[in-house]
Amino acid sequence: MTTRETGWRRDRLGLRVWPHRGKVAIVGWGMSPVDRRWDGVSMDKTLGAYGILAIQRCLEDAGVKAEDVDGLLVCPETGAGATGGSSADWGPTRPYFAPPYDSEWGLSRLNAKWLTQNTPGLKNVKYAPEQVPAIGEEMGMAAEAVATGRCKVALLIYGMNNFEGRYRQGGQNEDDHARGDRQWSAPWSTADWLQLSGAVYVQQYCQKYGGTWEELLGPIVVNQHRNGLLKQPSDYEGWGYYAKNGPSGLTYEEYVNARPVIWPSRIWDCDRPCHSVGAFLFTTAERARDMRQKPVYVMNHNEGSARAQRSSQQVLEDAEEGRAWVAKMVYEGSGWRPQDVDIFNPYDGYSMFLPLSLEAFQWHGVKKGEAKDLVKGDISVKGPHPFSSGGGNLGNGRTRTAMYIDSIQQLRGTAGPRQVRVKAETAICAYAPGVAASYICLANSPS
Repeated sequence: MTTRETGWRRDRLGLRVWPHRGKVAIVGWGMSPVDRRWDGVSMDKTLGAYGILAIQRCLEDAGVKAEDVDGLLVCPETGAGATGGSSADWGPTRPYFAPPYDSEWGLSRLNAKWLTQNTPGLKNVKYAPEQVPAIGEEMGMAAEAVATGRCKVALLIYGMNNFEGRYRQGGQNEDDHARGDRQWSAPWSTADWLQLSGAVYVQQYCQKYGGTWEELLGPIVVNQHRNGLLKQPSDYEGWGYYAKNGPSGLTYEEYVNARPVIWPSRIWDCDRPCHSVGAFLFTTAERARDMRQKPVYVMNHNEGSARAQRSSQQVLEDAEEGRAWVAKMVYEGSGWRPQDVDIFNPYDGYSMFLPLSLEAFQWHGVKKGEAKDLVKGDISVKGPHPFSSGGGNLGNGRTRTAMYIDSIQQLRGTAGPRQVRVKAETAICAYAPGVAASYICLANSPS
């Protein structure tokens, strides 16, 4: 087993401003179509085929040849296995597909070795770690790899798949017994602690600060779906599930009347598992100046999590304190203050994450208990507070790439109908479930 690299992580307070601030840039992105799931038959829609397509689109966007890529970071996690750790580790005891396939690489899973062997021109890769974390930390790992000279042009690949009867199977979910604090939560869902604790602390939030679940989360969820549909034809058939497969047509009334999952959490409070691959290209700021697209500079990255919750059940105080710690770490590393952030695309695997993230980062001056007031106003991309302008996972499906793509497009000024009307020079985006921290800070200027 290969040991995962960890020395690059920025996962605590006191590290000060990232020493490579503004010296690394994202110069390209590419996205495959987004399907509900792979049918297990169509070879042009395997995770491998979609991975190659995402790479080609990313390189085309950047104007870079595959031969120029010397770093390749591919996360093996695909969403098929159990929550926690690498969810791709789980699989049947025999090959899932009939001969001649002797493994699932390129079919339901991705790694650097398979992509290097099967992507035309990708032949000069020198840096390709085997153990690569999920997309939030993966972004930081790619930025750090370029900044410290491990490679000069780093290609990041992240795929999510969804197989009928296989999603979130394996690991602890295969046990006959629920152990530890899972005995209190596992019966409710496979993502038990995230969904159940969110249902608890949001209700506590409403009791403490006023308002109802529907008033707090309804406008946010509807806004996510609205933003997720604001794509342009050049965005590869729409890089979201609803944009490609038909709009949800979600209204506030439909949200309120939707079936509950864990009361009062509704089905629309949860993102939709799907099948897709995204790619992003990182290089040095110096090289970025001569490339096709306007560079988007990396100003900081953070990974880690706040201290553990006090008991088996996360409560409002845990959630607020954890996110405040994360925000402090992100601001310290970037040298920014809340008023410096234009675009804010926090993680939204469940809608319950968003109000507390908004308050912790104090985006547009919002403090504790004030998210409910902001969402009552205009949070659309046309308004003064364009919150989560990319639509996130709720508005696009569980690609986990929407937050990054939108931030890049907003800073480039190429978001089309989704382009915000306010200043768009800086952005914070994330893959950060619960109180974990996997944030990256971006800007359209290196200083």
